[in-house]
Amino acid sequence: MSTKSRTAILFVCLGNICRSPLAEGVFRAIVAERGLEHAFEIDSAALGDWHVGGPPDARSVAVAHRVGIDISLQRARQIALPDFSRFDLIFGMDRSNISRLCELAPKEARQRIHLFLDYALGKEEDVPDPYYGTEENFSEVYEKIREASEALISRLAPESPPRSGQASSIT
Repeated sequence: MSTKSRTAILFVCLGNICRSPLAEGVFRAIVAERGLEHAFEIDSAALGDWHVGGPPDARSVAVAHRVGIDISLQRARQIALPDFSRFDLIFGMDRSNISRLCELAPKEARQRIHLFLDYALGKEEDVPDPYYGTEENFSEVYEKIREASEALISRLAPESPPRSGQASSIT
């Protein structure tokens, strides 16, 4: 488990090329906007090994770039057993991710696993996988992730408003 001074957060999706790297990048950007880099450890991972070592999907990179976030240097990795003790909060992007994470996790770590939109927004809703979709689907996923990430930071660090007016949506 992380030290008390830092909250360790892991975002997980199927391949770690669309949703979870976008969530990692967006949450990192929000943390930076609030000057809280010292307070969080942030990472993302895949359930599968298909894309390990590869960059995020070009469409995730593009949607992030449009809002000033660079996720192009991230590399996909597969979740590993030590992650279940290293991270305080493990967010699956959809219910299928949650089921698989709970199968993989030691019993004592299962309380750290949450559906991202449910934990952040109180919506029992999946972040849909845009992999087989359009660029518009990637934009919609970004919007969901941004909204949830804003809510998550407000929940975890309510006393830290943004340092400057940052745009939060794609226009």
